[in-house]
Amino acid sequence: MTKKTRSAGKGELAAATGGKANLASACAADRAGDQPWLIRTYSGHSSAKDSNALYRANLARGQTGLSIAFDLPTQTGYDPGHPLAKGEVGKVGVPIAHLGDLEDLLRGIPLDRMNTSMTINAPAAWLLALYVALAEKQGIRRARLSGTTQNDILKEYLSRGTHIFPPGPSLKLTADTIAFCAREMPKWNPVNVCSYHLQEAGATPAEEVAFALANAIAILDAVKASGQVKPKDFPAVVGRISFFVNAGVRFVTEVCKMRAFARLWDEIARKRYKVKDAKFGRFRYGVQVNSLGLTEQQPENNVYRILLSMLGVVLSKNARARAVQVPAWNEALGLPRPWDQQWSIRMQQIAAYETDLLEFPDILDGSPVIEAKTRAIMAAAKKEMAAVAQLGGAARAIEKGYTKRRLVESNARRLAEIERGERKLVGVNCFAEGEDSPLAAGGRGFLAVAPGVEAEQIRALAQWRKKRDSRAAARALAALEQAARKGDNIMEPSIACARAGVTTGEWADALRRVFGEYRAPTGIGGAAIAGSAPADAARAQVTRLARRLGRPPRLLLAKPGLDGHSNGAEQIAVKARNAGFEVVYEGIRTTPERIARAAAQEGADVVGLSILSGSHLPLVAAVMKGLRGLGLGDVPVVAGGIIPPADAKRLVRDGVARVFTPKDYDLSAVVGEIVAIVDRTTV
Repeated sequence: MTKKTRSAGKGELAAATGGKANLASACAADRAGDQPWLIRTYSGHSSAKDSNALYRANLARGQTGLSIAFDLPTQTGYDPGHPLAKGEVGKVGVPIAHLGDLEDLLRGIPLDRMNTSMTINAPAAWLLALYVALAEKQGIRRARLSGTTQNDILKEYLSRGTHIFPPGPSLKLTADTIAFCAREMPKWNPVNVCSYHLQEAGATPAEEVAFALANAIAILDAVKASGQVKPKDFPAVVGRISFFVNAGVRFVTEVCKMRAFARLWDEIARKRYKVKDAKFGRFRYGVQVNSLGLTEQQPENNVYRILLSMLGVVLSKNARARAVQVPAWNEALGLPRPWDQQWSIRMQQIAAYETDLLEFPDILDGSPVIEAKTRAIMAAAKKEMAAVAQLGGAARAIEKGYTKRRLVESNARRLAEIERGERKLVGVNCFAEGEDSPLAAGGRGFLAVAPGVEAEQIRALAQWRKKRDSRAAARALAALEQAARKGDNIMEPSIACARAGVTTGEWADALRRVFGEYRAPTGIGGAAIAGSAPADAARAQVTRLARRLGRPPRLLLAKPGLDGHSNGAEQIAVKARNAGFEVVYEGIRTTPERIARAAAQEGADVVGLSILSGSHLPLVAAVMKGLRGLGLGDVPVVAGGIIPPADAKRLVRDGVARVFTPKDYDLSAVVGEIVAIVDRTTV
């Protein structure tokens, strides 16, 4: 980070906090050695106005960049009020339905002096268009804007599940944003190739490196094939590709993974894309410390996990992150409160300003252990990349189900190691005895979204539509759809839509009419996992039940709503199938009505619902209402997700047979409990 950027950071802080001097800005004074990385927290909740207050408070406490978390309707291209958005509005991020929402979100924050990261993928072109339209409304030229759109759609088919369109059209939209930024926004990173969610989905270090680099190749090849960038300008396009990685607690391996990433990317830039300027082949990345590695049990231990994980991406100068965001200690319980985020900011500040970490050259250069591990990861990653290339590249490997199957298998192996006690998790499968945490006392050590948020967003959206020029919005949407059908770049038409008051759902629906929608492979079909004593016990239970029923018991697994984090559901599906269940799992994004109909059609003995977005209360209630409406009120329902104890008690009181949370790490035991439930409720 340059001194010029550092001074801009002070300016943005002063502007965002009304010019008040504070200790954070004093601590940010120039210092000897390297300058610190961008300090961020990934945040957003409830409404644009609530999130704006949080952003301004965090900037006042020394945060030096924004990282915007959007809610699931925004990420999947739906407006509040759409049936699939029910229960999801404002839960995992901020709802942005139109330009007015973004204006409220960023009010008082100077866009020309702020480095803004937006975790958005399928509608990345739309959110970038809104950002440009807002800046220009404020008199700021688009060329002055700096920041990042994640815009890595390929990993969405593998992990987060917020994709909308098929891979081919999605890559075209990504190419459009890259070409647009190359011409109009030279300081903006149009793509943040994201390995973070690959690790959360189960990727080994080598798979994380391989699949992310394969995705980057697919993106750059799509840009080149589009013909939108002149050959002489292409090296600069390569230089604007950034990455977003995961940092786990095995920080020695994480250091080596990052060094492997940097070397392989340099090699790809030089050999595949003929990049001669070293700065265009530099591996530029930001990082989020692993959130799914945090535990519900003894949550105070997560502070140490976060700190150790961060070391993996700041310790080695030659592979140091340019931006770091760390989760809060309580993210396995729910949304972090402002104080929790402040604690995470302070963790980064202590590492950057109190330690001597930034005063020395790379302290790991010359270590034979580090070098050997780095080379081993590189060799394994190259082998995996070759397998992907042989299938026709990243997009074809996804469509054929190869990549997803590899992730499901790797995740199954990892969870089996935890189940057998071979991989230790302190407070979970070892050293589990301890005092109750005072940090989580009272069962509400996290932020709860107010129940009226969704209704207010729906009301505000109706008012927005009423006030806008509907004819202008319709003309802008028609021009967007025409551009998409002709294969033209959709960025300028999208910016025109933003100015005309078009909504997120309307923008996405226009492109749905052109490209259609896509359901990605689940990866569970051919996934194989090794046996274990607990798994054998679950299989024996299922065998006894099947003998009594005269057929295998049937488990319908479903993910209602928009939550696309399917790792848990996939692992239960694989475990249950291997134990002898007949498993029906259609993947993500299913309405409660469809789930109830499927239970009737498949003759389900039990329905399992997986919800990690915090929308469990309304969605589970809707599924159970649908079952009762079809005369299936006696079919037991089990639910799993990040569900607070008070909510779990309410679900059980309302008729749910069992609630599973992250503390139920032994999946064989989970399957065994489901067997017992079916045994009690079937004749």
